Amino acid sequence: MTVADTCLHPYPGGDSSLRRMAIEARELGFDTIVVPVATPHIASGVRVIPAAIIDGENIRAVSSRLRKVTDRNSLVMVNAGENGFNRAVMNLKGVHVLRNLSLTRKRSFDHICARLALERGIAVDIDLYPVIHTAGTSRQRILVRYGELISLHSRYPFPMTISSNARSVLDLRSVDEIILLCSLFGMAEDDVHAALSTAGDLLAPSGPVTVVS
Repeated sequence: MTVADTCLHPYPGGDSSLRRMAIEARELGFDTIVVPVATPHIASGVRVIPAAIIDGENIRAVSSRLRKVTDRNSLVMVNAGENGFNRAVMNLKGVHVLRNLSLTRKRSFDHICARLALERGIAVDIDLYPVIHTAGTSRQRILVRYGELISLHSRYPFPMTISSNARSVLDLRSVDEIILLCSLFGMAEDDVHAALSTAGDLLAPSGPVTVVS
């Protein structure tokens, strides 16, 4: 079963090389990482899945940028927005993951979005970076937000992914640490394991990979 960190940022997006992050991810229990602007390959025993991250001020801009993604080996991830925007994203062909919900307003992802995600097989990403790196009321708001997402998931079991959004090896967390972090907002261990396996299944069929030592 795949165990994937669904978004991390090696150099030049972060301060650690891809090889160093792949080695660290492997030691922490991962066999797959998703990396923006990459190519499919195996790095230090870890499968690297390329990601195309789309950010648009409106659905027309997202649709336009989506058409420019021609690599079928890329995991297409769209940054979330307000409720109507997110509903529209769910109806776009070629979208794999809706991300950055922690940055949006309350009710931007409701039961209609949840049902559409389930029907379309679009995953909702849980970004652990703000859980780890914020404190006080900001952190509490994110925990509440993710708790609401888990509640929706219990009614509409849409796919989920989990990301560290690490920009350094110091930001990476082990599978056991991720299970503990996710328990803070009520995510069961079985659901964590399922979410960690999702990224490897979103691209079908899997594209060819190159082994890099």
